[in-house]
Amino acid sequence: MPGVLVDLSVRDLRPSDLEWCSWSGTALHLTRVAHELERARTGAVDYLAVCPPSDLPVAIGGVDYEVCPGAGTLWQLTVHPALRSCGIGSLLIRAAEQRITARGLDRAELKVEENNPRARALYERLGYTAYGREPDAWDEETPDGVIQRYETVCAVMRKPLP
Repeated sequence: MPGVLVDLSVRDLRPSDLEWCSWSGTALHLTRVAHELERARTGAVDYLAVCPPSDLPVAIGGVDYEVCPGAGTLWQLTVHPALRSCGIGSLLIRAAEQRITARGLDRAELKVEENNPRARALYERLGYTAYGREPDAWDEETPDGVIQRYETVCAVMRKPLP
């Protein structure tokens, strides 16, 4: 089957995009993203969207400049499930790295769950190396709307940027 080429652009995520991002997580997740967009207005984070010509996000993710001094910390990276393994995640990460270097910082950091080898393989292909591991936890919303605590262990990775 022949492939289809689609032009993609990367821009700042906007509050009005959130209604189209239900594919990225639960209502609780989208509430958190809305909070991060408020932080983006202060410059504490960048929150990006990858969009086809429809201008509707097919991937989103953030860079937090307050987590690790001297670095931008990538987090909440996700690609629409139907479009994974098409290079969109790589595009999102490269755009985030460009935002980090534009701020004069020389490294990117991220955490990836140890039970997510597919994401870790992507980060390693893009030049990230693990230098530690740490527990992490956050509240999650179940499909029936119950909020529960999710606990995991993450590999901590970094990449020097030019």
